Amino acid sequence: MRLYEDQPSGTVDRARTLRRDAPAPERRLLRALREAFPHLKWRHQVPVGPYLADILCFSERAGIEVDGDTHASTSGYDSVRTATIERAGFRVIRVANRGVTENLPGVLDHIAREKGGTA
Repeated sequence: MRLYEDQPSGTVDRARTLRRDAPAPERRLLRALREAFPHLKWRHQVPVGPYLADILCFSERAGIEVDGDTHASTSGYDSVRTATIERAGFRVIRVANRGVTENLPGVLDHIAREKGGTA
């Protein structure tokens, strides 16, 4: 279990708020990942450096970022965030909200290939 002792004050509360107020595609993907890969533990809104990763699997060293429409205007921020998560040892897989809502099986197949496993 990860400890949050090195995180800035308020990190745990912020993560809880983001989990509680998560967008529907993020919640749907998390639920689908837990069903598709029940042998893996998927964590939601996990601190990685100064950022919170949308979804992480520690055993697979995989991080999944669910990108909504606002990510088009924050590409610089997203690239720094991705680099930070990768430096922490995770492979970052980016998926679009639209993909989750319109083609969830395809998104799960993509994640399975990217993380190195099978669906």
